[in-house]
Amino acid sequence: MGNEKDIVLLSSDSDQEEERTVEPVAKKIKLSEGVPHKHFEKPFMESSSDHSSETSSRDSGSSSGDESSSGSTKEAGVNVSPYKGNGEAGTKDEVSDELHYYGNYTSDNPSTSASSSSSSLITVPEQSIPKSEEGGVISREVVSETRNFLKEHGTMEFLNKHLPETASSEDLLSLILKLGILPREISKFNEKDNLIELIKILHRAMKRVISMRTRLDDVYSVDHVLEKIKSANRVLLITGAGISTSLGIPDFRSSQGFYSQLQNLGLSDPQEVFDLDFFHTDPNIFYSIAYMILPPEKTYTPMHAFIRLLQDKGKLLRNYTQNIDNLEMYAGIEKDKLVQCHGSFATATCVTCKYKVNGEEIFSSIREKVIPYCPKCDKTRKKLLNSDDGYMPESYGVMKPDITFFGESLPSRFHDIIRQDLADCDLLISVGTSLKVAPVASIVESIPPGIPQVLLNRDPIDHCSFDVTILGYCDDAASYLCNRLGEEWNLKHSLYDKIRGPNGENLTLVTVDEANRYYEVVNSAQGVKSENPES
Repeated sequence: MGNEKDIVLLSSDSDQEEERTVEPVAKKIKLSEGVPHKHFEKPFMESSSDHSSETSSRDSGSSSGDESSSGSTKEAGVNVSPYKGNGEAGTKDEVSDELHYYGNYTSDNPSTSASSSSSSLITVPEQSIPKSEEGGVISREVVSETRNFLKEHGTMEFLNKHLPETASSEDLLSLILKLGILPREISKFNEKDNLIELIKILHRAMKRVISMRTRLDDVYSVDHVLEKIKSANRVLLITGAGISTSLGIPDFRSSQGFYSQLQNLGLSDPQEVFDLDFFHTDPNIFYSIAYMILPPEKTYTPMHAFIRLLQDKGKLLRNYTQNIDNLEMYAGIEKDKLVQCHGSFATATCVTCKYKVNGEEIFSSIREKVIPYCPKCDKTRKKLLNSDDGYMPESYGVMKPDITFFGESLPSRFHDIIRQDLADCDLLISVGTSLKVAPVASIVESIPPGIPQVLLNRDPIDHCSFDVTILGYCDDAASYLCNRLGEEWNLKHSLYDKIRGPNGENLTLVTVDEANRYYEVVNSAQGVKSENPES
């Protein structure tokens, strides 16, 4: 996820810094009618079948995907986000970043309307390299060499080396491709009037590459991950919907997620369910579907148990969760160790008088699809209802779960402690999230460069540069790691032994892509689902 500076530069053609950088590019371009403009097909639609089918086969056994699936085989762009980079709630038409990332390339990738036109860049992971203008595949080595030269030598020397004195649009597009980046509407660049646009895209591409994190040379295997977990004392953990889907809680953005289910119900814009203005206008909209995301009570997953284990061993600095299910509290995560970045169902507040109650007090109303009302405002509400001339808003006296809606600010706790946590952490682990919603998504780029970063997720994330990626279901990954770490790391969860099997024989580690440090935990005993750990 790009940082705020990237977003500002990409959204402004008049930014002075951008003009200074674009100028040396423009000097190498001959703006004339005779400039050749070769037609480029969309090679990323052709070279993706192998990787895409691999991911599809991995997903086929799932009834509910984690949040990350929206960033790979199912959705093409950055998802619409309710959060601006500054942490204020935005509108449902805003996106969390202006760069778009494709993990797997298929001809029928849908994307949100907001994201489909907001960017001209696609960062290509090095395992899915496009074809060059000569028809050959741009190798991973070429992309790595091109990117490394830019990062080591800077913009001016890079342009002098890779562009001729009089560069054409063909030269520009070729260089953009060698950086592993595709213009979104690549086929239009056979038009003569798009030369300046290519200059701007090259500039954006260079900025994107320069900002990319460099992976650590000494952390590239799962054995290294195990060593880092053992030695770490201040683990910063980012969690998303993928850690709760085994309990039947849907994620939001996958093909089987909450928004997709709402579309099937006929809502034109599913995100309006979480629009604060819509809630005040008609709270029935939210309460007619809120039962679908209501968390189960008094239960949690093996991955939650892993977080608790890190805490009990004195290794957990903080868990930044994007989830609203509050399952961390059921798992025993201390409030001081938890930041619920998007709020949660833990409490509910009257929108009129701000009276606050325990969230479980309105769970029965949510399950029955009825609006819960504030007991403090009940007398006045009934009086207004019976009045012939009294006006009463639809949301008067309505209790609202303390989850962050579009139009609301994020909880202040995030901003109060994130800066110090970034400086203090000695290991970052991201679990069950596609990292597409700001500001949480920007955490991985804000970590000091020497701190190891590990991803545990069902699918890879192509717009971040983790040192090691462990693919698979979150509960399987947690069980595998703890089994490898030894008996003192046994998870206190009833499913731990069922998932790992005798001596861990159910779980196998497979190397998916050694060059990209992708590994996968495969469970030979599929079908084990989370349940109440106390049962």
